[in-house]
Amino acid sequence: MSFREARREDLPGIVGLLADDPLGSTREEPGTDLPEAYWKAFDAIEKDANNAIIVAEIDGAIAGTFQLTYIPSISHTGGERAQIEGIRVAPEHRGRGIGQIMIDWAIEQARARGCRVVQLTADRQRTNAIRFYQKIGFRPSHMGLKYPLIES
Repeated sequence: MSFREARREDLPGIVGLLADDPLGSTREEPGTDLPEAYWKAFDAIEKDANNAIIVAEIDGAIAGTFQLTYIPSISHTGGERAQIEGIRVAPEHRGRGIGQIMIDWAIEQARARGCRVVQLTADRQRTNAIRFYQKIGFRPSHMGLKYPLIES
């Protein structure tokens, strides 16, 4: 498996992965003719040195994806933190340790950059994902709250 930053042509496949679960299917619009908002978001992420959409490839095909964001912080003695979001593994690769490899890779990127903390969030409905994150060492240390500005 190899990792790289996503390219524009990867976007339909990435959105397809984000839509491939009960929660994502209610808020994403996969397909070959994506809404313009996806392209604008991709362009903004691509231009931001503290942000990247990462794809994991196996034999030239996307096996997984996530967004890796570096956040400057005053806390932790001014230490930067890394946020991992939108973690998805393609259905045909689930249950094979791909998610573990993806998270390990992201943690190594954060460590190499000097981050003090790696954090992620998971919807409470994603009980399997939460169990997996806790199994690999993430602790439920905070309670995250969201205020929706639009209904999905």
